[in-house]
Amino acid sequence: MISQAQFQEELRIIIENAVREDVGDGDHSSLACIPAQAKGQARLLVKDTGIIAGVAFAEMVFRYVDPQLEVRIAIPDGTHVKHGDEVLYVEGSSQSILKAERLVLNAMQRMSAIATKTQKFVKLLEGTSTKLLDTRKTTPGIRALEKWAVLIGGGENHRFALYDMIMLKDNHIDFAGGITQAIGKTQAYLTSLGRDLKIIVEARNLEEVSEILQSDGIYRILLDNFSYEDTRKAVEMIGNRTQTESSGNINELTLRKYAECGVNYISSGALTHSVHNMDLSLKAI
Repeated sequence: MISQAQFQEELRIIIENAVREDVGDGDHSSLACIPAQAKGQARLLVKDTGIIAGVAFAEMVFRYVDPQLEVRIAIPDGTHVKHGDEVLYVEGSSQSILKAERLVLNAMQRMSAIATKTQKFVKLLEGTSTKLLDTRKTTPGIRALEKWAVLIGGGENHRFALYDMIMLKDNHIDFAGGITQAIGKTQAYLTSLGRDLKIIVEARNLEEVSEILQSDGIYRILLDNFSYEDTRKAVEMIGNRTQTESSGNINELTLRKYAECGVNYISSGALTHSVHNMDLSLKAI
């Protein structure tokens, strides 16, 4: 996983690029009709239900746009909210509030949707020992926000990107000439670099699970699109030799059934690629 310093740098880049994209050479709508010295207040209203996420990020955005803006948080990240709740208040330059408005709303609406879906999945796993993971199926450019939202919703983060963990999937295996070859080449590569990255290997069937187990140093085996029966067999075969992860078209109806097969983790791309944004608005007071 990436360090906290790296994560904070990702957030800084997101904010800087989003402001560049949205504001350009100036918010001419506000500049045209709002005096530079005008002061105002606004409140962030919930028009939906779910888990609020992105509150701390919103505060970062307001501070970036104008360090003089005063932000008061009424409802913190991870709280269940309903229609009519007021999450935060911001006061200061009216031009600055308007400049930050869309970035704050866009981020919070998506983050809240992800946190809400994540918590729903986490609740379905209650009573099992299985943990819920996200994936790299994120929106380009805002991965840090979406993975942050998964944490707020009670899930856990998988690898952040291609550089912080090795995952040998079907295409890697096929291009490398097979499972054993892919693992051997990977371990030699890491040794040559002096790197100590965890290795996850994807299995498409029980025969591939058996082959993976012939190699040492595997952190986790990913059981991709396995049936319940084969998942149970794979978990029994693997025992405590590596961690286990189920993935592939797992939804609300099948999630718990896979957990009951005994896997350590279930990863779901749907947490980040298939959500409906929470309805939020920022209104002047």
